[in-house]
Amino acid sequence: MGLGQSSKAPVSHHSDEVNFDHFQILRAIGKGSFGKVCIVQKKDTKKMYAMKYMNKLKCVERNEVRNVLKELQIMQNLEHPFLVNFWYSFQDEEDMFMVVDLLLGGDLRYHLQQNVHFSESTVTLYVCELALALGYLCSRRIIHRDIKPDNILLDEHGHAHLTDFNIAAIVKEDLKATSIAGTKPYMAPELFQTFEGTNPGYSFSVDWWSLGITAYELLRGQRPYVMRSSTPANEILQIFHKVHPSYPAAWSVEMKSLLRKLLCIDVQKRVSCLAELQKLDLMSQVNWDSVLSKNLPPGFIPNKRRLNCDPTFELEEMILESKPLHKKKKRLARRSKEQGSDGSPQNGQLQQRLENVQRDFIVFNREKSKRAETDSPLSQLSTSEKNKVLEDGQNNNIEPASFLSG
Repeated sequence: MGLGQSSKAPVSHHSDEVNFDHFQILRAIGKGSFGKVCIVQKKDTKKMYAMKYMNKLKCVERNEVRNVLKELQIMQNLEHPFLVNFWYSFQDEEDMFMVVDLLLGGDLRYHLQQNVHFSESTVTLYVCELALALGYLCSRRIIHRDIKPDNILLDEHGHAHLTDFNIAAIVKEDLKATSIAGTKPYMAPELFQTFEGTNPGYSFSVDWWSLGITAYELLRGQRPYVMRSSTPANEILQIFHKVHPSYPAAWSVEMKSLLRKLLCIDVQKRVSCLAELQKLDLMSQVNWDSVLSKNLPPGFIPNKRRLNCDPTFELEEMILESKPLHKKKKRLARRSKEQGSDGSPQNGQLQQRLENVQRDFIVFNREKSKRAETDSPLSQLSTSEKNKVLEDGQNNNIEPASFLSG
């Protein structure tokens, strides 16, 4: 029951412009506030990916365009074994598209809802894998700001990958983020001080708090603090200071120590970087090279005989969606013909904003970038020769990439 579209002859592998026609749409697997997700196959290479598509009109009406463009800017510069890596982006009249790694193991929220029991060893490995991802993001000056089970996807072998950078922030050296962003039950205490009028700012430590909340929830099936997205900020601050999380006696001393260090209200005492985490007793025997190379087998392996997601996503796409993806080509052709006859598509202000999206959208092709790296004379040099070239290049007075603060 897929969303298959008629397959044309494969498009040339060396075509610089990747677009909707380069992919076979297979089936819908998810949706979020920013768009929907489906499984696709690239026609020339036969590789499978996940494709997120976001309706331009909806993004403009909800003022979400800035976050979409920021996510594109951030993700095109990232690549790590424990991230959901970004491969292509393109657009058409209706939608913006992002094509990323396909991870068929489902997200951790789905597995919690399926009442999966995660052992200490499994959660420890997740913490290690996500800590390596956070260490990498810190080196790129990125705060994720939305770490939670919903945004952690498993591959078919059970390894954890962090996704969803649409509210991430890039912070310059020695500066802090100040804007409020996140999912309340996973947000660190210092974020709520902004609600209260004091605004000291925050940094990478907020992601480590969220990692602690997530690890606790995976182990126990519930979060350490009871709050909802609707709970007022002043009540949440009171909860942090009045409620002390309980740690079941069955948990190991080392695991309880790790969680207490991650869930420390005092930012100065919280474990907030990879080096600090690696010093803890629970991590003393971890072979970090084996973690990074995915040589440590996870204790939980997702069911490979089924798709680990809610099957209603596809039913909605097929039956309820007014503009289904598999009918896009006919719809756009019809619209083009209609607009050609009357020449008045949208009201003026809305049309201008849509044109701005068209202009500012970032087109990306990692496949092309990798080919360029392979073909580059720089790729033939030794490491020391490459470093010399890069050092020489630093004297060319080229402005570094602009940063977006939180």
